[in-house]
Amino acid sequence: MEKPTVDGLVLTHGAGGDRDQHTLVALAEGLAPLPVERINFPYRNQGRRPPDRAPKLLAFLREEIPAIAARLGTELGRLVLGGRSMGGRMCSMAVAEGMPAAGLVLLSYPLHPPKKPENLRTAHFPEIDVPCLFISGDRDPFGSPEEFDRHLPAIKGPVTVVWLEGERHDPRKADVEIVAAVASWLEEL
Repeated sequence: MEKPTVDGLVLTHGAGGDRDQHTLVALAEGLAPLPVERINFPYRNQGRRPPDRAPKLLAFLREEIPAIAARLGTELGRLVLGGRSMGGRMCSMAVAEGMPAAGLVLLSYPLHPPKKPENLRTAHFPEIDVPCLFISGDRDPFGSPEEFDRHLPAIKGPVTVVWLEGERHDPRKADVEIVAAVASWLEEL
């Protein structure tokens, strides 16, 4: 039997959360037996807020993700990376900078800060050339469906978008739907 394309999923948290955020836990439980590694950024392990700046977070991912691949006995290119909000953004930036990955799962991607649509977080999109799954609430103040429609075409890899009806930035009632969407997308990889 041929080895599957995806050997694991690495999930990172949002700026105010940690590895135990309810959706990340639901994904780890719901995608079993696929290995799902939920990691904390160092500032959370040290009990600090606000988060570190992007260069420090990216440096951490450049060290941590290869270590996870080694622990799982696989290559970087066989892991899907992603996470919630800021964590997903950091993973997308790492992939845009050249980190190999099988794909990106981006939950509640922060297209821009709330009420500041001019501060886009999309400059790296043209450098992303892996399959991407975006899952967001259709009322998320960090980016509307119309805004995503305008900016996602810059990504070179295939993009799938799932909108959670009536949900905002931290979907409270959608974990089952999110797990199902990620599982279905992973099967297609």
